[in-house]
Amino acid sequence: MKNLEIKRHYNLDYKNTNLLKKFVSVDGKILPKYITVLKPKNQRKLSKAIKLSRIAGLLKFLNN
Repeated sequence: MKNLEIKRHYNLDYKNTNLLKKFVSVDGKILPKYITVLKPKNQRKLSKAIKLSRIAGLLKFLNN
């Protein structure tokens, strides 16, 4: 897998599903830090945004 990074101009928000989909695996799991190459603070923000987006119904829990 290629390394992904959140650039400064990206809006890390639960409504930005196009960005969040890049950090979710084919199985629907959140990609780990060693693949996303994010700092711990940004990885936590990312996981919270993905979880909130799933609860809001914008992202699927599992990709079938």
